[in-house]
Amino acid sequence: MAVITLAQLMIVLDGTIVNIALPSMQHDLHLSDADRQWAIIAYVLAFGGLLLLGGRVSGLLGHRRTFRIGLIGFAAASALGGAADGAATLFGARALQGVFAAAMAPAAMSLLTLTFTDPRDRGKAFGVFGAMGAAGSGVGLLAGGLLTEYLDWRWCLWVNVPIAGLALLGLPFVYRDRPSAGPGRLDLPGALLSVAGLAALVYGFNRTEPRGWDDPLVLTLVPGGVLLLGLFVLVETRVSHPLLPMRVVLDRVRGGAYLTSALMLAALFGCFLFLSYYAQTVLGYSPVRAGLIIMVLVAGSLVGSILIAGRLLARVTARTLMVPGLLAMAAGLLLLSRLTADSAHVLMLYLVPAQILIGLGLGVVLTTTTSLATAGVGAVDAGTAAATFNAGQQVGGALGTALFNTVATSVTATWLRTHEGGRDEVTAGTVHGFGVALLVATGIMLGATVVAAVLIDSRPTRDAPPAY
Repeated sequence: MAVITLAQLMIVLDGTIVNIALPSMQHDLHLSDADRQWAIIAYVLAFGGLLLLGGRVSGLLGHRRTFRIGLIGFAAASALGGAADGAATLFGARALQGVFAAAMAPAAMSLLTLTFTDPRDRGKAFGVFGAMGAAGSGVGLLAGGLLTEYLDWRWCLWVNVPIAGLALLGLPFVYRDRPSAGPGRLDLPGALLSVAGLAALVYGFNRTEPRGWDDPLVLTLVPGGVLLLGLFVLVETRVSHPLLPMRVVLDRVRGGAYLTSALMLAALFGCFLFLSYYAQTVLGYSPVRAGLIIMVLVAGSLVGSILIAGRLLARVTARTLMVPGLLAMAAGLLLLSRLTADSAHVLMLYLVPAQILIGLGLGVVLTTTTSLATAGVGAVDAGTAAATFNAGQQVGGALGTALFNTVATSVTATWLRTHEGGRDEVTAGTVHGFGVALLVATGIMLGATVVAAVLIDSRPTRDAPPAY
């Protein structure tokens, strides 16, 4: 459990840990404003694009072996990135981190599923695993601020080396699975279409903020990504050894868990942007202090994952956990949408209660959906099921960020056209734009609630057959 948790923490943490360090990276390596975002995009693109392929490879090679390769490769790429003396080395290292994370993430979830088959133990294990997933992004923001401010931005990458080292020390105690006994032939057309489609969608959504939805590149990538994934599904229904067997996603409960998780993260990613902006720009907090504010959400997610979902997962139905958790997050987003640039007592009336609600709900729902994502699949499909779950989260998060930014910037622009252009009005307009975007996010979260209520059946999660 400790080994798998460390790996999960590294994977999620590296999605956000360099965000706060970007200005320092840019200064040291002489990056342009346009180029610096590749320190983030390179990781997200490689990770999101290669997940389905990584899940299939994990089943063919064996989950434990793939996990070990992913750990070593991730640590080596992190060391290379921390020692980078130029843009090419940094971006290449970040892409390599994404490649090895795409192998390690589905292998880690698969090992967790295969190791903990007792319902009570399974609930506790997925509670801890879900807590790392829920808390990792917030921990990354705080860690990035601390390491950049008190050490050096390079430690935002080097910190993975000792973490991976600890995980490798514990690897001999990890469940020893066997490579897939089925056909070892790789579905090459499916692999190419899935990588190209997922990468096009993730990159296209990431480019909407600087370029806009009407930019030719965005108009090419997003519809092109959808088309490629449509072709991927068509291919998978026709080949004898598909990269993604349709039985994995067509199961009602499992498919519902994938869709609910993707919608949930689409609604939440913009929330993190708002919290960081509000704390630093409106309240005037330092990056470290702003990161500490987000720790309220992290603490709530730990409670939701370990103390609520972890204990109840084997006793009550998944729907009983998920619907209240999603409603709690919707309530937290709605509360944040009421903030203005001059709201009084923001910490106790808005930020703290909203983050507690969002954190508790996130911990409960992420733990439950993670458990459902691989429940009932055989060992040969466990890596693919885990990879599909992670891929849905990546696409959902990218889409949510793009949609949130689009709504926020367009509403802010409309506001500024009807108000004076002073600094206070710009701040007020920006917060107003974020507020409307948070209302849209609330609507998406309510949509996820409906999906969970309709698709997640009422059987207790303990009734799901074990994945072995």
